[in-house]
Amino acid sequence: MAELDAPISVCRACPRLVEWREEVAVAKRKSFADQPYWGRPATGLGPENPGIFIVGLAPAAQGANRTGRVFTGDRSGDFLFAALHRVGLANQAESVDAADGLRLIDTRMAAAVRCAPPANAPTPAERATCAPWLQAEWRLVGPSVRVVIALGGFAWRAALELIGAPRPAPKFGHGATAQLRSAFGPVTLLGCFHPSQQNTFTGRLTPAMLDDIFIAAKRMVAEAGGNEPDRS
Repeated sequence: MAELDAPISVCRACPRLVEWREEVAVAKRKSFADQPYWGRPATGLGPENPGIFIVGLAPAAQGANRTGRVFTGDRSGDFLFAALHRVGLANQAESVDAADGLRLIDTRMAAAVRCAPPANAPTPAERATCAPWLQAEWRLVGPSVRVVIALGGFAWRAALELIGAPRPAPKFGHGATAQLRSAFGPVTLLGCFHPSQQNTFTGRLTPAMLDDIFIAAKRMVAEAGGNEPDRS
């Protein structure tokens, strides 16, 4: 995995994203003025043989773009990791920085777009440009994955493109599922509202709703016979 993470971390393929991520890293938010910013693409996080693979949108400007670890250092990550811990998929509820001891359990996560975008809104073209990185990561982790969780519609589309989808493509929704077949065998795609502040502050996504998604994913992995690579 290190051989993949190294080139991801220095990618400069999308000029708009490179300009924004580096501008944020130089300007810095006042509350983080004394901290170094990563200011580069965020790589995946978690074990290399997970049963669950979470696909997110993109790093937050003041989150992973600052800390260098996906979903770390922002409120979306706080909400996400607290839920993962509650259901036994993370060893702790807090995700503060890359050296805080966080460990995911049978779960790996990565973003569809690896650089922080302006207004938290990457474009479909940027998703397509970044897709080879997600594909390369999938080739490494896909043999063990039974469930892919897509955080939001953008990630849902990225996951469908990654795994391969029937036509018409399954529609995204919170709790929506699609039974797909990857190059490694059957996999369930599970939709979940993104844990953005827009969703969590308004109650569109509650802690209980997120817990239910992860509990369902754990059940699906167990019903599929665990995450032994040979499952075809």
